[in-house]
Amino acid sequence: MTEPIGQTLRKPESDEFRTAKDSTVLEPAKSGVGQPPATRGRTTIAGGVVEKIAALAAREVPGVNALGGGLARTLGAIRPGRSSVTRGVKVEVGERQTAIDLEIVVEYGVSITEVAAEIRLNVIGAVERMTELEVVEVNIAVSDVHLPDESESEAPESRLQ
Repeated sequence: MTEPIGQTLRKPESDEFRTAKDSTVLEPAKSGVGQPPATRGRTTIAGGVVEKIAALAAREVPGVNALGGGLARTLGAIRPGRSSVTRGVKVEVGERQTAIDLEIVVEYGVSITEVAAEIRLNVIGAVERMTELEVVEVNIAVSDVHLPDESESEAPESRLQ
């Protein structure tokens, strides 16, 4: 008996014709043996971490008096248990990118555009260097100008003792 032509099975001459179903070649795992240790696993960075880095980098710039608007600073003075490090900083963090919003108070007499440019440079450099996240934007809102004769003790006093 002869077999019909369409039903004749032949083993392929090389592996290039094998499909994934009939292949017995094991591929190395995506994270494991054969991969560099730095790529084994996932690193996640919390938004609070990026906020702190951005806040500290912004405060390093000469001409920045404070972060946060008047209301945020007032509430921070009334509620002393709350951390003021990230006041005036908001971030959105994705897997590879982040966007940062800063609210600042500048010293009287400085060039606001120069201070803003320096803040962007410093914040982007610090965040990208420390987290390897791409900073897609740094938005800066100048909410106040600190005058030389204003004292820091002008925050409203609490009526409670």
